[in-house]
Amino acid sequence: MSLIRRIERNIAGRDFAVGDIHGHFTALQGALDAVAFDPVRDRLFSVGDMVDRGPESEQVLDWLAKPWFFAVQGNHEDIAVRYVWGEVGGGNYLSLGGAWLMGLSTAEQKEIAAQLAGLPVAMEVETGGGLVGLVHADCPMPSWELLRAALCSQTMPDAVPAELLGRIVATCQWSRTRIDTSDQSLVDGVRAVVVGHTPVSRPAILGNVYHIDTGAWLPDERGYFTLLNLDALQAHPQQIPQALNWEADE
Repeated sequence: MSLIRRIERNIAGRDFAVGDIHGHFTALQGALDAVAFDPVRDRLFSVGDMVDRGPESEQVLDWLAKPWFFAVQGNHEDIAVRYVWGEVGGGNYLSLGGAWLMGLSTAEQKEIAAQLAGLPVAMEVETGGGLVGLVHADCPMPSWELLRAALCSQTMPDAVPAELLGRIVATCQWSRTRIDTSDQSLVDGVRAVVVGHTPVSRPAILGNVYHIDTGAWLPDERGYFTLLNLDALQAHPQQIPQALNWEADE
């Protein structure tokens, strides 16, 4: 498993990023239809948390099989994998929305876990305006080059120690420090970093980090899917960026 994946520029169509899906793939397809998404030319990048909580989490393998769909591993993918591997108890996973996976056969669970375990923690996409990075929650380094070096080091002689690498990955998947503290510092060496994890009522931009989980999975219909055009860094539907004003929900 490679912890970071690089995707070359799409010269045929558009690239979009989407926030947390949480098993709402039908609603996601509706959002794609609204921007006339063309699966022949366009591509979609998920910042993770495709599963749990929603009614269609089992569709995750169908979406991962689409040649135009790319995803990083969010904390919910990580939890799902660790549940199947016996590292997370059933009670804990049930409270996080894992009933869908717990109800499947052992063979089905293992197939899903194998696919989710193989997802990268970070992704970088070439765009017309420069490199865009994607992680689920936040970039733990002041520069994208440092994050890339740490995530690539597992195959190098001077590998980052396992404990430190674990903390780096955990920050990528779990941290809310930036948005909780309204941290406006830039991540150097990258045009933008796109994240989800913390629901916001409108896309929030802190430094050059774009928070795009606008809560399409929330049960009270406050939320919707935001699609961020990675070339223009423009959100659809168009919204004026603002700071977080919803409570965080793991």
